[in-house]
Amino acid sequence: MSTVATDMKIAGRTRRARDRLMTGVMLLSVVLTLIPLVWVMAYVAAQGVKYLGPEFLRSNPPANPSLAGGGFFNGIVGTLETVGLAFAIAAPLGILTAVYLVEYGRGAFGHTVRFFTDVLVGIPSIVTGAFVYAIWVTRYGFSGIAGSISLAIVMVPLVVRSSEEILRLVPNDLREASYALGVPRWRTILKVVLPTAWTGITTGLMLAAARAAGETAPLLLTALGNDLFTEFNPAKRMSTLTLQIFGNAISGFKAAQARAWAGALTLILMVLVLTVLARFLAARGGRASKR
Repeated sequence: MSTVATDMKIAGRTRRARDRLMTGVMLLSVVLTLIPLVWVMAYVAAQGVKYLGPEFLRSNPPANPSLAGGGFFNGIVGTLETVGLAFAIAAPLGILTAVYLVEYGRGAFGHTVRFFTDVLVGIPSIVTGAFVYAIWVTRYGFSGIAGSISLAIVMVPLVVRSSEEILRLVPNDLREASYALGVPRWRTILKVVLPTAWTGITTGLMLAAARAAGETAPLLLTALGNDLFTEFNPAKRMSTLTLQIFGNAISGFKAAQARAWAGALTLILMVLVLTVLARFLAARGGRASKR
């Protein structure tokens, strides 16, 4: 008995030591992940806050990039329009595709759609821009609409994959209970499955929108940019924050580089506000659906 008790104590100490070791490894991983994130955020904030102000948010860049002053108002408008249009295209397409894959797509066609969705996730965004340039820009010219199409192509596979994973987490008991009450399948999806998964779907939508808002390469080949004017018509060339950040950052003028830092901080704040708002609305919707 004493030998068994000794072995059990040794095993217990070994398990506790392994637990402490793995806990330490996980904590170290978290710290290593947060260090570059906090470093980047702090550096961008420190550089951008020097120039960010009311004038920056309501004025356009000066005609001479070497001059101080001005702002990225036209880029903010362009970003909201292009990302908004891309969101309007990608969100319904992505969610409907995810619903099909989870609820109906268990055959060969569903596997094919899932395969090509995974492939589309890995395609570089510059290739997407070149594709839209070939099929749209060469016929209709550079425009915010072309930029929105390229961003929507970037967003769709992200929305599909994130929404699919969230929909798979909805318990089958909820579906079966609805079917037992005689509710049709389409109505079960609309009234039971989607409301249950809506918070997670919203998070995936915001991640896709944040990815689209930070894209530059496809917009160089589609929206092209328009630094001197504020363009509200998406059928015309328009600037976005990413295009202006890129153009000013590679400039040799310190005033232009300062505007680039302020633009980067503005973009981060826009994504943060939209994400917090979306989570708040999703949380309210989730509480309402439980009542």
